[in-house]
Amino acid sequence: MKRIIIAIDGPAASGKSTTAKQVAASLGYLHIDTGAMYRAMALKVLRMNIRPTDTEKVAAMAKDTTVRLVSSNGKVCVVLDGNEVNDEIRLPDVTNMVSPVSTVPAVRTLMVKEQRAMGCDGGIVLEGRDIGTVVFPDAQLKIFMRADARERAIRRKKELEERGVTVSLDVLEQEILERDKIDSEREVSPLCKADDAIEVDTTHMSIEQQVEFIVSKANTIINAPQ
Repeated sequence: MKRIIIAIDGPAASGKSTTAKQVAASLGYLHIDTGAMYRAMALKVLRMNIRPTDTEKVAAMAKDTTVRLVSSNGKVCVVLDGNEVNDEIRLPDVTNMVSPVSTVPAVRTLMVKEQRAMGCDGGIVLEGRDIGTVVFPDAQLKIFMRADARERAIRRKKELEERGVTVSLDVLEQEILERDKIDSEREVSPLCKADDAIEVDTTHMSIEQQVEFIVSKANTIINAPQ
């Protein structure tokens, strides 16, 4: 059976991670959360007390850093320099650091190299901000997810509260809007919809509806005559 590459892009909290994970499970594919990889890099910048604007130091750090996604007991673990960091990379301080760190060319070069290596044989679902435009521009299925900023803030607040972190909804919405601006206006791999991507507004869609829609599109491509 044909094994394709599925690229899911979109802004923060648009539903990419949960949906991509379930799409991958439905198809028996590998799920790659590229945002988690950049979060791991941001976490290390914080730990080393490096200013993200100091691109030379960030670039030097990137050369001595390894970020891997490892499947263990049905769970994908983010491993930074040999240590699992799934919980730490979701903290607010890391979230606020991701965009500036991800704009450093050396960081993006390293991450894109790793992502292409993992997806070169197909059978993979990748989600991020530049998968369909930069990482895998020839992906057989490209999805671009959007959602209302307030709804995205509500989702992020729920996610943080499940980890015991309380943050104002208004603060989260403002942070999301600021991150959208940074991600869309950065010079290196900006957030944008690929010309051939299917746009999906998830504001009023359940995760199940999102997954069903994407799996249906994928199966159409997979089962198409060669």
